[in-house]
Amino acid sequence: MTDDRIGRASLFLASGTIVSRVLGFVKAAVLVSAIGLTKSPSADAFAVANQLPNTVYVVVAGGVLSAVLVPQIVRAGLHDDGGRAYINRLLTLALVVLAGITVVATLAAPLLTLLYGIKLDESTRDLATLFAFWCLPQIFFYGLYTLLGEVLNARRSFGPFTWVPVINNVVAIAGLVVFMAIWGSDPDGHRAPEAWDPAMIAVLAGSATLGIALQAVVLFWFWRRIGLRYRPDFRWRGVGLGDAGRMATWTFGMLLLTTFAGLVETNVVGIASGQGASVAALGNAWLLFMLPHSVITVSIATAYFTRMSEHASHGDIDRVRADLSSAARGVGLIIVLAASVLVMCSYPFATAFASTASFETHVEFGNVVMAYMLGLLPFSLLFIVQRTFYALGDTKTPFFFTLFQVVLFSAGALLLVNVLPEFIAIGIALLTSIACTAQVVLASVLLRRRLGGLDGWRVASSFIRYAIGAVPAVIVGFVALVLLGGITPDGFAMSGLIPSLVSMAIIGVLMSAVYFGVLWLIHTPELRGFAEPVLRRLRRS
Repeated sequence: MTDDRIGRASLFLASGTIVSRVLGFVKAAVLVSAIGLTKSPSADAFAVANQLPNTVYVVVAGGVLSAVLVPQIVRAGLHDDGGRAYINRLLTLALVVLAGITVVATLAAPLLTLLYGIKLDESTRDLATLFAFWCLPQIFFYGLYTLLGEVLNARRSFGPFTWVPVINNVVAIAGLVVFMAIWGSDPDGHRAPEAWDPAMIAVLAGSATLGIALQAVVLFWFWRRIGLRYRPDFRWRGVGLGDAGRMATWTFGMLLLTTFAGLVETNVVGIASGQGASVAALGNAWLLFMLPHSVITVSIATAYFTRMSEHASHGDIDRVRADLSSAARGVGLIIVLAASVLVMCSYPFATAFASTASFETHVEFGNVVMAYMLGLLPFSLLFIVQRTFYALGDTKTPFFFTLFQVVLFSAGALLLVNVLPEFIAIGIALLTSIACTAQVVLASVLLRRRLGGLDGWRVASSFIRYAIGAVPAVIVGFVALVLLGGITPDGFAMSGLIPSLVSMAIIGVLMSAVYFGVLWLIHTPELRGFAEPVLRRLRRS
């Protein structure tokens, strides 16, 4: 796969992610109209139930499948049949395990809603349990979607994996519209848990599960387009599944570590329960943090991951190293700008997100965003380094550098118990950035030993150029923020939804123009390598 093809694949992946994210926000807004948001028993019950399948799936199988499938399928492609038998047997085994997990989880719905909805009153928890019986089958379809999608990625068919979630969102929105057409909307959340009947529960929760199911099943059609046919095969011995099992074991252990860190964070943040704005700021700032990561880093790294796995399967370490360098420099080019813009737009974004909140709340949210954004570049680089280990068939080393991060983060989080509650949220965000930075440094050292080098000087030179471009961009962004009133309670940028959106657009455009302009003037290879082919096509047209 050439760099041009990787670029096109990355753009296709990013476009699908953006469309899906936009529809996800629309779905969230329609859901609020249907059942409310704050002080709504219905919203609380559905939120607990609909989050359960994703939580169970991520803990049990999510990262395991992503880490194991692509490298193993690429290696299986060297078999005489192109890996078809291996894929069928691996998929059959995974689906059997997923089906078993789904059945057990669904039967355990009352226990799961008790664990995750312990603060709900009895009637709301009973409603959550009824929702959960409809939602928990999503576990199987989340797994099927990942399995089929990762096989497509391994076969260089990248688009479907990020575009089919659009179907899920459209179906879910349609289900919500039908629900409101029949039973009416309840944006203030006044509907009592006792007012729900089986038909209402089936339409709301059932449409959510139907969307996930269609998102997965439609990928079979894309399988046929690349010449694959799934035939259940229960002959699991003698096809090399043992290697996949060993890789999965270490990845599962890594997921348990991150789950433990999440529990520590939840309990520490719980100390600030009386400071509701701080807790809300932490969760919402994390969502904003993940947006550029999912659109930029995941899109670029996913395309490179397949090529890395191909080179690793042939023992071509030099090309693996080259792929790592190219992916890091490509991601860094955009992530440095994204982090800089989001820091400058953090206060206006808080206004757009919660326009009726106080200026103090907006500042608090903005400060948490800034603390998280310090770790955006290390977090993105860590994702690439981690995927490089996976391409090499090594999930053991990532377990140990994740253990290092979890110990560092957990120790720091426990120290935050002694600070004032209003500072816990920003402390957690800053600690996350520090721990992630330390983790990527350790991971890079370990990977350097494995690869015999990381093309470090070339990567460092590129990041120095990005920093040179970011400094004047940040200065221009800050001046624009001040002129637009983004740091005063009565300023234009902080006066409402539309002014905040306009301000963010102005700041973003100005910073982007300065950043890319400076990088162009200092002849940044990564920018010119992307822009010059586009400019040539424009001149021809």
